[in-house]
Amino acid sequence: MTIGVDELGRELFQDILAEADAAGRFYEDVFFEKFCEFLMDAGEVDAADRAFYRGHPSTGIRVDGYGGDPLEASGTLTLIISDLHQSAEVGRLNGSEMNTIFERLSRFLQRALDEDWRNRLEETNPGFGLADLIAQRWSSVDRVRMFLISNRMLSERVDGREAGDFDGRTVTYSVWDMGRIHRFAATGHGREDVEIHLRDDFGGALPLLPAHLPAEGYESYLAVVPGQTLAAIYDRWGARLLEQNVRVFLQARGNVNRGIRNTLQSDPGMFFAYNNGITATAEAIITEERESRFLLVGLKNFQIVNGGQTTASIHLAYRNKQDLSRVFVQMKLSIVSPEQTEDVVPKISEYANSQNRISASDFFANHPFHVRMEEFSRRKYAPSPDGAFRQTKWFYERARGQYADARSLLTPAQRRKFDLENPRSQVFSKTDLAKYLNVWLGHPDQVSLGAQKNFAHFAQYIGREWGKREDSFNEGYYREIIAKAIVFKTTEKIVSNEPWYQGGYRANIVAYAIAKMSHDVLGMKRAVDFEGIWRQQTLGTAMQESLALVAREIHDILTTPPSGISNVTEWAKKQACWGRVSSLKIEWPKSFLMELITQEDEKVVKKGAVKDQKMLNGIEAQTVVVETAPQFWQALLAWGKEHSLLSPKEAGILAVACRAGGQIPSEAQSRRIVEVLERLKTEGFHQTPEGMSA
Repeated sequence: MTIGVDELGRELFQDILAEADAAGRFYEDVFFEKFCEFLMDAGEVDAADRAFYRGHPSTGIRVDGYGGDPLEASGTLTLIISDLHQSAEVGRLNGSEMNTIFERLSRFLQRALDEDWRNRLEETNPGFGLADLIAQRWSSVDRVRMFLISNRMLSERVDGREAGDFDGRTVTYSVWDMGRIHRFAATGHGREDVEIHLRDDFGGALPLLPAHLPAEGYESYLAVVPGQTLAAIYDRWGARLLEQNVRVFLQARGNVNRGIRNTLQSDPGMFFAYNNGITATAEAIITEERESRFLLVGLKNFQIVNGGQTTASIHLAYRNKQDLSRVFVQMKLSIVSPEQTEDVVPKISEYANSQNRISASDFFANHPFHVRMEEFSRRKYAPSPDGAFRQTKWFYERARGQYADARSLLTPAQRRKFDLENPRSQVFSKTDLAKYLNVWLGHPDQVSLGAQKNFAHFAQYIGREWGKREDSFNEGYYREIIAKAIVFKTTEKIVSNEPWYQGGYRANIVAYAIAKMSHDVLGMKRAVDFEGIWRQQTLGTAMQESLALVAREIHDILTTPPSGISNVTEWAKKQACWGRVSSLKIEWPKSFLMELITQEDEKVVKKGAVKDQKMLNGIEAQTVVVETAPQFWQALLAWGKEHSLLSPKEAGILAVACRAGGQIPSEAQSRRIVEVLERLKTEGFHQTPEGMSA
């Protein structure tokens, strides 16, 4: 069941208010962040950096952020302007209002190239940093994209805004209103439809060779694509054609392969012979037969799952006006329905042979790491803070929309219960997880690159580590994730509430403050007590005061970049910035140092968690349950009932462990019994059976 656009609008608006109020943030900052997530998920932008500037009303100048793209590499400048309607009801955005908003953004671009205007701005103003960045890199810009994000609905009578030009550059306009966001959220495949009409728009149909048998149950084809055609298609849709998980890895590895580039420049006629081509998928294709030839006429939701560097390199040559008439690319095309996408596309990417092979460790959404963390999040209750009776969970979305989908299937009464058990403030995504953890690995500069690029770096790390030590990603690791999420969210609130904080750059300050704490604690050969944070579901006073202290120091470093750099956000993305912060001398409060644990204690905790992970496997769990005396399970059952911590189903399964009627619990029941035991231990059950470690 899909919710309507009005209900989605109300939910998003309430989310914005709740998050802003809880963290002490401006509504428009949260709005920009949430709506730009849709742009990133759709592949419209790789990152979205907040850079708010609004001139005097008489000037009609405004900007809210930019695409965060490396202009010198992409040649595209992306500017973003917000339209936050202060109501839960979805209003209407008419054509006149839309044009007025875009005009404000256009005026900012014009003024950004005016040196006198820039010099009148305060250097600490985010608008100055963005304007200076544009002026420095304007010579490398050949296209400008302007995005309007709005929680209103664009009038049906408005067809959009036609492309224009400015200073010899093409300018395009795109509106992401509630209607478009609702369509995007409802597609289920994480992107808007891409419909390619080869004959009408790209020079003609392509000969197609079927490479499947009717009985196989799927369709696959081979084709030869002219380089000019592939480049023109990519120029129109850009990174939206790169399957999302592949796209982020390509970003981390670089955009242009030197060997491909050299062949395009010096020997284009041999490109087909030297290059492995591309592997692609589509949800559907349009074909026809003409003069005994089978032709490809159109494609729906075309995605390049391998060969991204080939495509990007050809597109770069296309932009540089290089002759591509002798360049041809082989393409293997598979037809994959939306229902099969999550399972089939990652396998095609993994097994395909290309210059930039995507291996199993490259961390697709259904990678075992994500699946395991999702399983923990669905069954693991967080300890009740302050002795409160009701327990909650942290809901991990390994795929966008899982939380909304889970709620949509419930009755109103069930939904209220679900919301109490899974509060929105405890929902986190893959990119959130990467952000929470990567700062502790000493990479605040990567976190500052934006959600997608940071996820790419983190994914490569986890992919490698999973192959080495799979059992380390256990329930203890999950508890540590939640503890680090609590640290991150608390630090956001701390920064927002500090008297020295005047708005702007909070995300960078938070990332660097936590990374600095991690760096110094490691240098002292100590460790943060993440198990303690998990048990309390909050940070101690000493740690909060320490984070406030280091955040102030970080703010001063970030807002005073070295000569030649005026954009604070871009400064935060550089390793040199982390180098300056990591060498900073901080006098950590003694009260905080006393909260730390030894690295030996940390190793003991992690070793126990590895052991527990193995025990959670079916056979081991069944062995433990059967070999443990029935009296222990009877005691656990009685204690759980006494403290009202067992559901009827859990009580029934524990009764089986008590050997009721001589019945032996199944593997599935045994896993559940062990899970109940672990949960009740966190609630205060301390009895230890013979043969089991405490």
